[in-house]
Amino acid sequence: MGAGELPDAALYGDEGSNTLGNLARVVPLALPHLRSLGLAHAARFDGTQTGTPRGAFGRMAEASPGKDSVTGHWEIAGLVLDRPFPTFPHGFSRELLDPIESRIGRRFIGNVVASGTEIIDRLGQEHMDTGCPIVYTSADSVFQIAAHEQVVPIDELYRMCEAAFDVAGKSWGIGRVIARPFEGTPGAFRRTARRHDYALTPSGRTLLDALTAEGHEVVSIGKVRDLFAGRGISRATGTASDAEGMALVTDEVRRGGRGLVFVNLVDSDMQYGHRNDPAGYAANLEAIDRWVGSLVPQLGEDDVLIVTGDHGNDPTTPSTDHSREFVPVVAAGARVRAGADIGTRSTFADLGQTIAANFGVPPLAHGTSFLETIRVDHP
Repeated sequence: MGAGELPDAALYGDEGSNTLGNLARVVPLALPHLRSLGLAHAARFDGTQTGTPRGAFGRMAEASPGKDSVTGHWEIAGLVLDRPFPTFPHGFSRELLDPIESRIGRRFIGNVVASGTEIIDRLGQEHMDTGCPIVYTSADSVFQIAAHEQVVPIDELYRMCEAAFDVAGKSWGIGRVIARPFEGTPGAFRRTARRHDYALTPSGRTLLDALTAEGHEVVSIGKVRDLFAGRGISRATGTASDAEGMALVTDEVRRGGRGLVFVNLVDSDMQYGHRNDPAGYAANLEAIDRWVGSLVPQLGEDDVLIVTGDHGNDPTTPSTDHSREFVPVVAAGARVRAGADIGTRSTFADLGQTIAANFGVPPLAHGTSFLETIRVDHP
């Protein structure tokens, strides 16, 4: 979810990107719960806002170069990168591919920049005929391998990706190798929920490390565990959909634990942003809004809900890639000051530093806490 292009968006080909603003101009958005918490104040997506929000609000800029999920999540957790992960706008070199093909005993087809749904539609039949896995990349630092589950069993696909990660990740510094299994027949291929990400280990101490070192539980829901290579995670549950992720968060709130629950709701990005589907994106965002409306009344006295993004993904622009944007932030809970404006933060790491301060763990290397701006000590 983006809230308008960053000053350096032109360097990434993202001029004019504004995920929420452009979406609102194309599709009428019914987001009463997120609006009431301050989303429209944070993202400024439909004109002048009046009244005092029930929550705290603001927006954050990404200080790290790049616009991928690993960079965004790491920065939220307090780790600001000084150089981007490598990208491959013209595909991968033979120097990279040859040792991987030698290890897996198959040759690749594809080797282009493409959307995941488009490339399986285009090359799925050839893959089924030859058994050759499809390799592709995007504007992000990713090495993606797609294979039909009836042609390449899922365990074999995972082994291929592990072999690829030894080369592409550990030797070449590519941010992620992603297993992209699919199923179906030509003309009706669809990706399955058994995607798996192999990510580099964070290059420094993160919020998750700081919390678990002090005995606080960190619960990962969705692909968060993969993005941190499992480090700093106490418990992890994968998800097949946003609906499943939201239900798991609700379960954690009802459980009443004391720690960090970190969830990535991926469908707006994967299902709709990358497919340039504004209507689907809007419908999914409205589903998230309804869930937020049901969740806030269930929060415990000391619970804080924070909703933000890790990059933009504007479904209204010609690009199907992530977009270099500000991200909105809204926070809710009995101890959150209504109408608190955190302004425009210079780094996502401010959020990680705020959470570190909330739990009283040693400060992170990057970021400035806004806890005192939003906190009410006695609800």
